[in-house]
Amino acid sequence: MPDHDVVIVGAGPVGLMLACLLSQEGLRVAACERRHQRDPRTRAIGIHRPGLDALDAAGIGAQIRAEALHLRGGEVRSRRRTLASLEFTPDRPVLIMPQPRTDALLRARLHALAPGALRPGHDVQTIHDDGGEVRVVVAAADGPRELTASCVVVADGVHSRLRAEMGFGWRRRGRRATYAMVDVADPEPGDRAVLHCEPGGLVESFPLPGGRRRWVVRQGADAPLGTGAAFRAAVEERTGIRPGVSDDDRPSVFVAAQHAARRLQRGRIVLLGDAAHEISPIGGQGMNLGWTDAARLAAELAHSVPGPMPDLGRYARKVGRSTRAAQRRTAFYMSMGAPAAPAVVMPREIVMRAMGSRPLRSWSAGLITMKGL
Repeated sequence: MPDHDVVIVGAGPVGLMLACLLSQEGLRVAACERRHQRDPRTRAIGIHRPGLDALDAAGIGAQIRAEALHLRGGEVRSRRRTLASLEFTPDRPVLIMPQPRTDALLRARLHALAPGALRPGHDVQTIHDDGGEVRVVVAAADGPRELTASCVVVADGVHSRLRAEMGFGWRRRGRRATYAMVDVADPEPGDRAVLHCEPGGLVESFPLPGGRRRWVVRQGADAPLGTGAAFRAAVEERTGIRPGVSDDDRPSVFVAAQHAARRLQRGRIVLLGDAAHEISPIGGQGMNLGWTDAARLAAELAHSVPGPMPDLGRYARKVGRSTRAAQRRTAFYMSMGAPAAPAVVMPREIVMRAMGSRPLRSWSAGLITMKGL
């Protein structure tokens, strides 16, 4: 008999979510994380209704609601004018919580459910499906060891080495764009997000808990924004706002791209989260989609493991549909943020198309108030 019912490779927010959900069902879980220390980067911050439902299922939704910043709404601006605004209703909340705190709550929940299930400093080297069980070779501080499981879930992120080695495939969908991001102190961050659609390119601004604000700027091909001075100048030039970014701040520069695995299951091995699909962070859907996938997968595994590995075709179909929908929405958001000559695309035309578009109607539940159009 295998040592574990499920071994999860990767203990980011999605791997931790799955570990909590399976542990609640009484399954023997090991969540292997190669890092010894927690990732301090703020990274994903937005929690939407589907993600909050998954957090409720994992038993920490109330804590998230108590600690998170609740966004009251958002605005679309261009050339110093507010072109549109939207309000978030209680049935479709948008919460802001830095990822390290979300991870900490998930880790604490997992520890309460299954002490010892989280294995930091466990770097999975190889996975071999023997048909009846899966053997996992792990490099740990005290040397190599082997774990066995009825099922292995690979949730080790976009750059998954295991996904490539096991031949799951990885195909690109849509265009790519480069962005720079920095979180800075803001004594009055408020409770509204702002999207600046400017001729020079997108600028996003989100309040964070604890008197901070996140700025995200689309980077031009010939205008790198890796320094605090360059980032600050770009925001001021495009929006007229001088953000509290110092010369010592080092923005994080990243490429927003979209991919999907060609398949999600091989025998007793399954892909989950960013290992299964890359969603551009523009639009804040990736973590929430991963949590929704984790809830779906947990429901499939909870009633079949240990035992014969279930056919996860239904899981794969649902993940495929939701991934395609999320990538379409994100592609739309990215196209809105592309630089445009004023004579070619006027901000008013951009916003009018956006308000009538299916992606934005879906996101805002139609709660958009047009101003001055």
